[in-house]
Amino acid sequence: MTNPLLTDWSGPFALPPFAAIEDEHFAPALDQGMAEGREAVAAVAESPDAPTFANTIEALERADRTLDRVAGVFYNLAGADSTPAREDLQREMAPKLSAYSSEITNNAKLFARIEDLWSRRDTLGLSEEQARVLMLTRRGFVRSGAALTGDRAARLTAIKSRLATLGTAFGQNLLADEREWFMDLSEGDLEGLPEFVKSAARAAGKERDRPGPAITLNRSLIVPFLQFSPRRELRQKAYEAWVARGANGGQTDNRTHAAEILALRHERAQLLGYDSFADYKLETEMAKTPEAVRDLLMQVWHPARTAALADAEHLARMAQVDGITGPLEPWDWRFYSEKRRLELHDLDEAELKPFFQLNRMIDAAFACATRLFGLEFRPLDGPFYHPDVRGWEVTRDGEHVAVFLGDYFARPSKRSGAWCSAMRSQSRLDSDIRPIVVNVCNFTHADPALLSYDDARTLFHEFGHALHQMLSDVTYQSISGTSVARDFVELPSQLYEHWLDVPEVLAEFATHAETGAAMPDALRDRLLAASTYDMGFATVEYVASALVDLEFHNGPPPADPMQKQAEILETIGMPRPIRMRHATPHFAHVFSGDGYSAGYYSYMWSEVMDADAFAAFEEANDPFDPTLAARLEEHILSTGGSRDAADLYIAFRGRLPGAEALLKGRGLDAAA
Repeated sequence: MTNPLLTDWSGPFALPPFAAIEDEHFAPALDQGMAEGREAVAAVAESPDAPTFANTIEALERADRTLDRVAGVFYNLAGADSTPAREDLQREMAPKLSAYSSEITNNAKLFARIEDLWSRRDTLGLSEEQARVLMLTRRGFVRSGAALTGDRAARLTAIKSRLATLGTAFGQNLLADEREWFMDLSEGDLEGLPEFVKSAARAAGKERDRPGPAITLNRSLIVPFLQFSPRRELRQKAYEAWVARGANGGQTDNRTHAAEILALRHERAQLLGYDSFADYKLETEMAKTPEAVRDLLMQVWHPARTAALADAEHLARMAQVDGITGPLEPWDWRFYSEKRRLELHDLDEAELKPFFQLNRMIDAAFACATRLFGLEFRPLDGPFYHPDVRGWEVTRDGEHVAVFLGDYFARPSKRSGAWCSAMRSQSRLDSDIRPIVVNVCNFTHADPALLSYDDARTLFHEFGHALHQMLSDVTYQSISGTSVARDFVELPSQLYEHWLDVPEVLAEFATHAETGAAMPDALRDRLLAASTYDMGFATVEYVASALVDLEFHNGPPPADPMQKQAEILETIGMPRPIRMRHATPHFAHVFSGDGYSAGYYSYMWSEVMDADAFAAFEEANDPFDPTLAARLEEHILSTGGSRDAADLYIAFRGRLPGAEALLKGRGLDAAA
């Protein structure tokens, strides 16, 4: 039987043949990709010819083409549309792929060729991009243990394999908890909820084959329920289930996984000569050191905590008026905060939501990209990997740029959160390869699909990542798109959020779902005036998570991460009615892989830059200033990892920013 994953993809834009792909195709295709990669790597390592950039570094760039193509499809589907077979294969492939990667970096002859090139780098006549790729390749080998030998090399290989297995299990446990929990409601339990929440609860109940409405752990449903439900006991039940993900005992409990992951990361760092995993991880980031990260986080923590404590006192008084005699609890905060927002800003989520239709927000994100970068979006027919997925061809001046896929709705088979990935990354080593970029969100499925203002920001955020992929213009895939320092990768995404707040964008695209009328100017003004409302809460829950992540990795690993988490929160004075945004057992950013480990601070590090970068457009008195847009594309969006991140930002803005713009943007400058 022909495996469609291993054939030439000759359809439009060389898209994967989704309709022909079955789960049983993935394992042999991944095995074939690794076999081809091993053969290609062996040919490089065993070559009798003297090392050159072309026969070594460029040959390595080509080695995994089949594996990258197959894995790009598989891991997108595993996250966005999981099945038992895909989960089984993830568990099976995690140690296999780790072993495959270790084989390459442990290949002494291959590393010797790379070291030879590195020693002669100034005489090779390399372009700036080639020199960067050589440096990154060598650095990646060294940081993966290529310079280790004997028992130390073998132990590092075993650690990486075990970490791959644990990270996969952590993510699958979290998905299982999110998939299995729901809270049945009667129609009477919906009393006091806005119509959009009632509709979403009924749709969730129908999706789960329940007899009536239901609340699930989908953020787009549980957050508005916590905001609006007057039933305190139901809010408590839903909230406690939400924060208990990964900590429910039994086979899906992640607490022992977290402890083992932290211990293995620390051992890995020490084998490579670092004092801690944080030292190892941050060496290649803009921040460079744990001290620099802590300094930024604490600059923000103190004013955020001051603002949150002041807000907590006010919310507690509101709760007392309702007869609550005990302290303000975490399941009370959103409910009373929503009431207070209505009092202070005359702003009601139920009034706002009809103006944020999913389709209109997609149109808005596209329209901003058209005005800034000249991109055009033409709908594509599927089939794609799920009936919910929509596709567009992206062009500029009639030339093909990318394929963009949008997968916007929550479903039990999809892990929580929102993300951007590439099924195929941009490169032009041998030919002009254009990317296939995917945005995945978890919005409530309804007709019409309405977003909260925060949901709309999420859509713009992920589309900012997509632009970073789509506008990439480099030769080598290894530095394409979002292949940049972790604390730089969030700059394009967080920067793009600012265009949602541009008044003329809201005036054109924030139209009422029933009447089609534009959002009234007065409502828009109240919305923008309230943009920093409750920012103490939002900042505290985020910074607490970032500080816990940093301290977990900065020093000896804790034997009991939950106890260590409690100690850290006590030390910084965590306000009682606020919890971490991501408690340890469901901190997928940190424990489902190494991506954001010792790096959750990255969102805030990037926010320092995004606040300063958008200020450039404000200083020009034009959010669509063509000169600035061209510089943004030239120095940030098109360059991938071809230059150092700090150099790229300086090329765009002329300098590196301080935290002042961030505090001002969050409305915390007065509390600083």
